[in-house]
Amino acid sequence: MEKRLVLRGVIAGAVAGLLAFVFARIFAEPQIRTAIDYESGRDAAQGALDKAAGLPMDMGGPDIFSRTVQANIGIGVGMILFGAAMGALFAVAYAICLGRTGRLRPRPLAMLVALGGFLGIYFVPFIKYPANPPSIGHPDTIRDRGNLYLAMVACSVLFLVLAVVLGKRLQARFGNWNATLLAAGAYVVVIGTIMAVLPSLGELADNVQEFGHHATETPLPLTDPQGAIVYPGFPADTLFDFRFLSVAAQLLLWATLGLVFGPMAERLLDPEARKAAAGAGAGAGAGDGAGTAPVVAA
Repeated sequence: MEKRLVLRGVIAGAVAGLLAFVFARIFAEPQIRTAIDYESGRDAAQGALDKAAGLPMDMGGPDIFSRTVQANIGIGVGMILFGAAMGALFAVAYAICLGRTGRLRPRPLAMLVALGGFLGIYFVPFIKYPANPPSIGHPDTIRDRGNLYLAMVACSVLFLVLAVVLGKRLQARFGNWNATLLAAGAYVVVIGTIMAVLPSLGELADNVQEFGHHATETPLPLTDPQGAIVYPGFPADTLFDFRFLSVAAQLLLWATLGLVFGPMAERLLDPEARKAAAGAGAGAGAGDGAGTAPVVAA
């Protein structure tokens, strides 16, 4: 049974990843293109300033993959594989929750697990360390940003699981609703404390010295030696739109995962649902009056 659930989770996750890719390709890709164009233009302006000052110019290296390959095959394969991996983890969490959530039917349980996955794996870490388009984030902070983000994900998932366990422990004494509120409150307090302790992206950038002053996480306007602006700062609208669409794509992925996995799990776990589906299939396959009775019974 567990293997069947995991297989269905992988299938549902791949479908969810495909839909999320289509959404990101249509809506988020233009924001990525805008960020890349900004980065290219800023590098060219910085190169011109360095050349005028007699400084060596950083020529950079060639792109291993073209932007077309990255925007289509790269992100498509990546999101489908990510969705399949999340679907497998989702199915494992679903199997653990089976029989421990009272009288919840398979479909509502699937949506609750999907909601927990979206909050614990993505949205809560996103609040502390949001997704960034190209040219956002100083190169010297990449390793620290990656490690801190993974630590935030681990803490979020761990304390979300502990909050669920706490809610189950408190249910007999305070009732289902009050126990849920208490567990959720405990989760918010603990996660809020962790967020306050971990350094922010801006604090990481402040630790980097660049040209005699502190670096910034978001590029500021580029100026010449006289202080005149030769290239603008990163557009705030592009940053907001990218982060908003990132959340929307992940929400679509997890919602689709729950909606697709729920019916498959119900047919697998509920004998009556399996019989109904089999009866409906037999009735549809008959194609005459003999198939009417099974369909009506189903």
